[in-house]
Amino acid sequence: MWERLREILIKEFTQILRDPRSRAIIFIMPLFQVIVFGYAVTTDVKNVALAVFDQDNSLESREVLARFVESGYFRVEARVEREEEISELMDRGRIQVLLRFYKGFGRDLAAGKAVPLPMILDGTDSNTAAIVLGYGRKIIFEYSREILLKRSARLPGGGSYPGQVNLESRAWFNENLESRNFYVPGVIALLVMLITLLLTSMAVVREREIGTMEQIMVTPIRPAEFILGKSVPFILISFIDVFLITLVGVFWFEVPIRGNLLLLFLATGLFLMSTLGVGLLISTISRTQQQAMMSAFFFVFPAMLLSGFIFPIANMPEAVQWLTYANPLRYFLVIIRGIFLKGVGVNILWPHLTALAVIGLTVLGTASKRFKKTMT
Repeated sequence: MWERLREILIKEFTQILRDPRSRAIIFIMPLFQVIVFGYAVTTDVKNVALAVFDQDNSLESREVLARFVESGYFRVEARVEREEEISELMDRGRIQVLLRFYKGFGRDLAAGKAVPLPMILDGTDSNTAAIVLGYGRKIIFEYSREILLKRSARLPGGGSYPGQVNLESRAWFNENLESRNFYVPGVIALLVMLITLLLTSMAVVREREIGTMEQIMVTPIRPAEFILGKSVPFILISFIDVFLITLVGVFWFEVPIRGNLLLLFLATGLFLMSTLGVGLLISTISRTQQQAMMSAFFFVFPAMLLSGFIFPIANMPEAVQWLTYANPLRYFLVIIRGIFLKGVGVNILWPHLTALAVIGLTVLGTASKRFKKTMT
């Protein structure tokens, strides 16, 4: 048995690694993708294009504008002189925000009146608009608070200031609230799923396309040995990719890894059982490599959407939330983010590890049974 398995492994490794393009796809492309996705997949909003319609041109209006620019989130893209310019700038997408200071803004503010400050946002992207609105509210709140402090200091009796509650916030795990720290571990999980699924689903179909499947079927190789011989090379390649991508995430993007690396590789092994099982299942129903690739993408896209990688699962309808329990990527994302950002161990992650093991054994067992039928 071991001699036959060894020969299959040698054949598979030779077939996979002899082509320079295959080596580049397996080892170089994941590194390139994690770098690109690491920069692209982020919800942090910076350099918001800001237009100013200042009809007051007072010291106070210029000070408020300076607060927006100094925050680092906004940059002045245009200064509006006429009403008609606002629609044109918004329609062309040149600006995302408009600040409008009405005439008398500084005078009314100095007189202690409540002064309106319209902040017009491009609501095409509602999530970005909500984040930008939060930035603006925080800047105006701090500015208003300073005005109240200055006024209270001029009051008779030593400048007493009305009582207030100051919120002091502190974030655990992701102290600077960098969205990249949240998404980069997710990109690692997504790339592992893509690599194993595509390679496994096409490896067996390739044997059928080039006509070597019939030759394999008449050899003494057992179905279990053939499955192991096809799966083990991709398992080893996936572990190497996880190691390389993790190095990029930690040293290039400075994503903290606070947990146990051995636990990360154990969870990866359980996750690979599911992805390899799905790949083998696809290989049994596909006749060409093109069909296998299309079938793999039909699995990847729903798995990504229903994993919590982009959209929170809690925001999905209840019926859809039940579907996510059959998605192995959902559990692996919780595990990999918990290991990277929280440093949690088996005592916390065991339900997700168990779910991965159950799904992996079920899918791999189903794929193996169907595969045996195709060889008999």
